[in-house]
Amino acid sequence: MTRANHEITRNDLMAMEAYAAIRKQKRSEISAIRQDRRVGVGPFATFYFENYDTMWMQIHEMLFIEKGGEAQIADELTAYSPLIPKGKELVATLMFEIEDPVRRDIELHRLTNVERTVSLRVGDETVIAVPEGDVERTKADGKTSSIHFLRFPMTAAQVAAFRDSSVEAVLQIGHDHYGHMAVVPRAARAALQGDFDAA
Repeated sequence: MTRANHEITRNDLMAMEAYAAIRKQKRSEISAIRQDRRVGVGPFATFYFENYDTMWMQIHEMLFIEKGGEAQIADELTAYSPLIPKGKELVATLMFEIEDPVRRDIELHRLTNVERTVSLRVGDETVIAVPEGDVERTKADGKTSSIHFLRFPMTAAQVAAFRDSSVEAVLQIGHDHYGHMAVVPRAARAALQGDFDAA
């Protein structure tokens, strides 16, 4: 597996018997990778930045757990391969992690269309997050999903600025009921460098 890859194809997937033999090791490896690709914003929002490795693992886990065989593969590739960064962007899974189900329901009803209020400020530039259009994440009653998939498309200048550790990078959620921001830590900045094509 390599972070330079922009898509996962059928040829990249292992047989489930072979995957089962290395599953524990791979789960440990991906857990370590995810640690530096995680950024918390506010009390219960977390961005998990995706790449080839995390999506490769996600597809294999879905196939392993659901045991749908060959018939399941196309659906998993369609769902997860597009979430690999394409060279001039970052891609994140935004999760609102609230353990208490009553509080979670209340908060998600307050966060209508929160996915449209996310941005990444890099120096003086602001990159507006683009929600994945696979399904509508906010229901008719206003309740939003606890999981959102977001792209941060960047210009060459913005990529260069993100690579420059002297330039501040800040993740922002500007919703009326969730106005929070967080500086992207140095370790995360370093980990995300591999999501961009070589300059």
